[in-house]
Amino acid sequence: MRTRIAEIIINELKLKDVTPGTFDPNLDLIEDLGIDSMELTTIVVVIQDEFGVKIDEDDFGELTTLNKIVKYIEKKKG
Repeated sequence: MRTRIAEIIINELKLKDVTPGTFDPNLDLIEDLGIDSMELTTIVVVIQDEFGVKIDEDDFGELTTLNKIVKYIEKKKG
C-alpha cells in the first residue's frame, strides 16, 4: 500500500527523478512541496478510488505526509 500511495503522489504531482523507493515518507506535502488544497484533493480522490475508502473532507488537513496517509487508510480499512 505504501508503494502504491507513493506512486499516486509522485504521478499526481509530476515529481521528476523520484521513485517510491526514494520518496521520503515524512516529507510534508504542503510545507515541503508547497502543494495547494486542489492538488491535495486530487491526490485524496485518487487514493479513495484506488483503495475503496471514504476520506472525510475534514480529515484532508491531516494527510500531509506519506506515513500519515498510510496510517489513515489502514485505520479506515480496519
